[in-house]
Amino acid sequence: MIARECFKIEVGEIAKELGVTPKSIQFRTMTRKLASCSINGRLTFDISLLSKPKEFRREIILHELLHLRYPTHGRMFKTTLKAYKAKD
Repeated sequence: MIARECFKIEVGEIAKELGVTPKSIQFRTMTRKLASCSINGRLTFDISLLSKPKEFRREIILHELLHLRYPTHGRMFKTTLKAYKAKD
């Protein structure tokens, strides 16, 4: 399990790569999903992500950070997500 601060560093590194800046990053127990992004730019992650493999965490972080640029799962969101996944 990684520490919350290490996770936040991962988020910051991916955010810099994407050119976005989340307003805040928080953790809590989530029952229906692993993460969410508010319209105000707040990212919330399920605490279970702290014990997941780095590649899995990256996919979830990438998905949520892209919502800062593209709020919906439209064509640009999907295309950009696919491009960044291909880079890995």
